Amino acid sequence: MSDESLRDDHAELLRRRELTEDAARPEAVERRHAAKARTARENIADLVDEGSFVEYGRFAIAAQRHRRDLDDLIARTPADGLVAGTARINGPLFGNDRSACAVLSYDYTVLAGTQGALGHRKKDRLFELIERMRLPTVFFAEGGGGRPGDTDIPVVSALDARAFKLWAALSGVVPRIAVVNGRCFAGNAVIAGCSDLIVATEDTSIGMGGPAMIAGGGLGDVPPDEVGPIGMQAPNGVVDVVVADEAEAVAVTKQLLGYFQGSTGPGQGGDQTFLRTMVPERARRAYSVAPVIETLADQGSVTFLRPRFAPEMVTALARLDGRAVGIIANNTMVMAGAITAAAADKAARFLQLCDAFGLPVVSLVDCPGYMVGPAAESEALVRRASRMLVAGAALEVPLVAVILRRGYGLGAQAMTGGSLREPVLTVAWPGAHLGPMGLEGAVRLGMRKELDAIADDAEREDRVREATAAAQANAKALNAAQLFEIDDVIDPAETRDVVINTLTAATAHAYRRAGRRFVDTW
Repeated sequence: MSDESLRDDHAELLRRRELTEDAARPEAVERRHAAKARTARENIADLVDEGSFVEYGRFAIAAQRHRRDLDDLIARTPADGLVAGTARINGPLFGNDRSACAVLSYDYTVLAGTQGALGHRKKDRLFELIERMRLPTVFFAEGGGGRPGDTDIPVVSALDARAFKLWAALSGVVPRIAVVNGRCFAGNAVIAGCSDLIVATEDTSIGMGGPAMIAGGGLGDVPPDEVGPIGMQAPNGVVDVVVADEAEAVAVTKQLLGYFQGSTGPGQGGDQTFLRTMVPERARRAYSVAPVIETLADQGSVTFLRPRFAPEMVTALARLDGRAVGIIANNTMVMAGAITAAAADKAARFLQLCDAFGLPVVSLVDCPGYMVGPAAESEALVRRASRMLVAGAALEVPLVAVILRRGYGLGAQAMTGGSLREPVLTVAWPGAHLGPMGLEGAVRLGMRKELDAIADDAEREDRVREATAAAQANAKALNAAQLFEIDDVIDPAETRDVVINTLTAATAHAYRRAGRRFVDTW
C-alpha cells in the first residue's frame, strides 16, 4: 500500500511513531554515543529476542504542557523518558514460555533519565503486570532521580507515588536484574537497590542522592562521578557484577537471567581429574577456590557475584549438566576462609536468593570457623553471623555440601545449613578434616593444665605438635564417615557426577511450600 493511499489517522500514527524512535533525535543520540554510551532502545534491542518487544506507553510525554510547547514535548520527551514493555529473552535456549520477560529502561537522552509523572504511572502499570504475569524483569536504571520540572499534575510532596512500593513488593516473586551505566541517583538508585542483582559498568556512579541533593543538604559540592563510584560500590557489595561497557552488561544480564529461566541441554564439564590436586595437602596453605568451581561446573557457565565484597566468601551462579545452581565456597586466600560478619551477610542473602527462585545450592567447605576476636565482634558479628544459620535453616531447595579440606566449628555448620545432616548429601574429599574447632586451638584449650605444667617452651610446643597430629588423625574424613557423621568420602574427580546425580534425585519429587519469601536487599 502506498503512502498516498493511507488514511490520515494511519499516517498520523506512523508519523508519531517515528518521533519516538532514536532516528528522530540524531543530536541527542550523537551526544549519547560521544559519551561512549548507548541509547535505551539500543540496549533493549540488544537484550531482547528480535521482534518480541511489545511497548507500553510509547506516546507518553513529559507532564510539562503548562511550560513547554506540545510539539516540543513530543519531539524531545518521547515515552516520558521511560521505555518499557514485555519481550522474550533467551528464547532460542528456553522457548517462548520460559523466555517471556519484562524490560524497562530510563532514557538518559530525555531529561537525564529523570523520573517523570507519567513515567511513574507507566512503572505502576508494568509492575502490576509483572506480578500478574510473573515476568522476570530487567531494568536499565541510569538516571538522575525525581524530576522537579513537571507542571501538569498538582503535587505537593509526591510521596504518594506507588512505584517504589510496587517494585519492592516484587521481591521474591520474580527475579529482577538492574543494569546501570553512568549516573544513577535517588529514585533510580532505589530501583537498582531493590533489585535482586545489579550489573554495572566501570564508569558508573550510584548514590541515594545526586550532587544537587548533596549540596542542598549542606554537604558540599561533590562531582557526580565521585558520589558513589564503582571503586566504592563494588568492594562494599552494592554491585554484583562489574563490566566494561553496556554491551558486556547486556551479555552478562542475559546469562544471569538464564539461571532463573530453567535448565538447558546437558552441559559439558572439564577434566575432573584436576580436582585431585587443586587443594593443597597442607591445611595452612591457601589456594584459589575459583578454579575448583569452574572445573566442577559446565564450561563457561559460572558467574561470580560480589567478588570484591567479603572475598573470603565466594558466591556464584553456575550450571551443572545444564541445571542452574547457586554455589557458596570458602576462599582460603582471604582470612583463611573464616566467616566474617560481611561474609555471613553475603552468603545469607545469596541463600535467600537461591531459595526464592528454586535454585539448588552447592556448598564447597574449607572453613576454619567463624572469625573471632574483639575486632570481629565490633562489626556486630553475633547478629550478622547468625543470619547465615537462619537463612540456611529456612532453605527449601536442596543443598549439597562438599568438604574440600577443613570443616571446623560453627562456621562449617553454617556452610552446611546448620548441621552436617541438613544437606541432602554431605561428602568430603580424602584429605578433609572435621572438628568442633580448629585442631591446634582445641589441643591448647583442652590440654591447658598439662601444657602449663611444662616449663620448657620447646618441650611444650613439641607436646602441642604431637597432640595436634593425633587430633588430625582422629579428625580425618574417613573417621567421620566411619561414625556416619558424613554420608561419604569420595574421589574429588567423582564430585561433579555425585552432585549432578544427587540433585536429580532431590528435585524429582521435591515439595515446596506455597507462599512468597522476600529476598533481603543486603
